[in-house]
Amino acid sequence: MGLENLQHNFLTGTLEGFVKWARASSSWAANFGLACCAMEMMATGAANFDLARFGMEVFRASPRQADVMIVAGRVSQKMAPVLRQVYDQMMEPKWVISMGVCASTGGMFNNYAIVQGVDQIVPVDVYAPGCPPGPETLIHAILTLHQKIRIGEITRRTATGTGAGIHLDPSTRREPLRLPAR
Repeated sequence: MGLENLQHNFLTGTLEGFVKWARASSSWAANFGLACCAMEMMATGAANFDLARFGMEVFRASPRQADVMIVAGRVSQKMAPVLRQVYDQMMEPKWVISMGVCASTGGMFNNYAIVQGVDQIVPVDVYAPGCPPGPETLIHAILTLHQKIRIGEITRRTATGTGAGIHLDPSTRREPLRLPAR
């Protein structure tokens, strides 16, 4: 008796394979646009390129709802702790796409104010080259990341020590500015 005689359709596979497929097909990005690359990132999410077909139709404003961070543009020394804090608040497992030459290497801004590569702050999984990279390049980076997710391990990178080791001290955190009531 072969499979063609069965009355109902069914799929077989491993639980690990299903989890990898689900993670790759429903990754939500945290928008961290810092410069001109952010315009290309927003264009990628528009109707012409339709990120919804990759399960990434919504850029999340809250890092607690995102598992992919797209760092688009140059990262200043002042923004580096904020970037690390957003990364630390993201849910596990999490991935990072470095979009553009400025995010990847500091670009033409070789000075004290710009971080010379976002991989000094957070571990980067995929680099999207260009100045600025077009939507097609970002889509290629997203598909490359999806492939890495599908062939990777289910549990990953709990405490690897990668990045610059920037850790935020909660005791130095400033309270938000509150305006007086009228």
